[in-house]
Parts: sequence; C-alpha cells; structure tokens
Amino acid sequence: MSSIARITCAAILFALPLVACDGGPAENAGERLDRAAEGVRDAVDPPSGPIERAGRAIDRAVD
Repeated sequence: MSSIARITCAAILFALPLVACDGGPAENAGERLDRAAEGVRDAVDPPSGPIERAGRAIDRAVD
C-alpha cells in the first residue's frame, strides 16, 4: 500500500468518529434537512385538524 493511501485511510479513520458525534456538522446538516422535509410535507399534506397539528408538534419537540 502506498504512503498516500495509508495517510488517506488514517485520516478517514480519524475523522469518522468526529463526524458521527452528536452536534457535529453532519448531524446539524441532517437536522436542517429533516426540518426542510417536514416543512414540505406540511405544505403538501397539511394537518387536517387541531389534534393532528398538535401531534406533529409533539413529534417534533420529542425529536
């Protein structure tokens, strides 16, 4: 294995736990993407009543 490949593998193995941690940049990007998808879902399929709206609010608060 070449030295460049070894360095690359070592860098990936070192960076992987940092990316997987809670609150890291990947976690934050995923949460923003989830919130955007929820907004699209609400626009396409709005809650049909106050109970469903409250249920969605509770789901978002728990996540």
